[in-house]
Amino acid sequence: MVRTSSIFVCSACGSETPRWAGRCPACREWNTLVEEARRLETRSTDRGRQTAGRAIEPVALEDVATAREPRLSTGIRELDRVLGGGLVPGSLVLIGGAPGIGKSTLTTMVLGNLAAAESRTLYVSAEESAAQIRLRAQRLREGRPLAVPVIAATELEAVSATLDRERPKVCVIDSVQALRSGELQSAAGSVAQVREVVAELMRVAKARTIAVLLVGHVTKDGALAGPMALEHLVDCVLQFEGERERTFRTLRAVKNRFGSIEKTGVFEMRDHGLVEVLDASARFVGEATRAPGSVVLCAMEGSRPLLVEVQALVSRSELVPPRRVASGLDRNRLALVLAVLGRHAGIGLGVADVFVNVVGGVRVDEPGADLAIALAVASAAKGARLGGADRSLPLACFGELGLTGELRTVAHGERRLAEARRFGLDPVLSPESHGTLHDALAVAFERQQLEGTRASESQAAA
Repeated sequence: MVRTSSIFVCSACGSETPRWAGRCPACREWNTLVEEARRLETRSTDRGRQTAGRAIEPVALEDVATAREPRLSTGIRELDRVLGGGLVPGSLVLIGGAPGIGKSTLTTMVLGNLAAAESRTLYVSAEESAAQIRLRAQRLREGRPLAVPVIAATELEAVSATLDRERPKVCVIDSVQALRSGELQSAAGSVAQVREVVAELMRVAKARTIAVLLVGHVTKDGALAGPMALEHLVDCVLQFEGERERTFRTLRAVKNRFGSIEKTGVFEMRDHGLVEVLDASARFVGEATRAPGSVVLCAMEGSRPLLVEVQALVSRSELVPPRRVASGLDRNRLALVLAVLGRHAGIGLGVADVFVNVVGGVRVDEPGADLAIALAVASAAKGARLGGADRSLPLACFGELGLTGELRTVAHGERRLAEARRFGLDPVLSPESHGTLHDALAVAFERQQLEGTRASESQAAA
């Protein structure tokens, strides 16, 4: 006997509840409970409880045999590095990012490179037609993108049957939220549909050893859309970040069962597709200025050092309260740095608008950027330039600010210093060389004043 029951599922966390509520009892999000129909099978009580399965003999970890999975190279070194060496057959990789960031371009390039290497591929499009995919593939120069087989389908059962018949080595599903199973009544993209789609694709991928690249949508906050079960089911979660108005893109691993999550890749979007940026620091340092409010930050993208320019602008405000605008940085972090500057450095900005920007569209989400923000804002407020020992080079720094004005050490200090010295940015202001924010500001502005004095003496002698 089969009967139908109705439950409410949270679209944010996937938890279930028998009654509707305005707020999810698990994740405390508002208006996320969606009603779904569920079929339940009832059994007569005279059958009794089914016996459990046979007990399993445990094995010590030292006796477990390990086998290294052969990986498939995508032909893109930056992507292979983030994946941990390439695609693992039978794995599910979820790629998320904002619309227009380049997810479809990246996956099309991967399939084109594999097709050039005579590997069987398949592109499943649930959002675009085959003609639209061809227009995108025509502008790509690398590999053989036009040789990639493509199907446009939204039914999960049809896609699963095609994978069973074609058995490609790598398959792209664009996107996972657009597929739906005919066995469920809910709309595509709902919690039940996403779980069913991913579970079926996982079954086929593991059974046929197919590496599946899932393209996923993101919410307005930048998080992956759909239930959290989506991220738990897949083997690897990649986040493609950047701004559509800027050319640089950053690829980072949020989860990786087959490698480290500290690897990052940097790309540049051009007319003919994505191009790997093997030395992004050289680009940013070459474009850095020595104008007031400019400083170079020795940042870390995972385990990769990256030199980026931080610029600040301070102007008298006509608004109450004054504006605090941060691009590429956490706005709350900027407020913290401004408070420390006012309390421990005597630089009050209560009646001034403060704008801070990380040049190039790069986003920095680490406390090591505190000192760079403080120096850039102080330089802009005083109208004084900052520079290193070589007057033609900008000043480089890194460090975290404490609420009492001290500089705190951050991870990978030696790598940051080595990257700065590679471009002649020496000495570098850091927590190891300066204990407090007051000391760092004194050294930075004393060096600038010393250069100004030497320039005046040279002009007087001439």
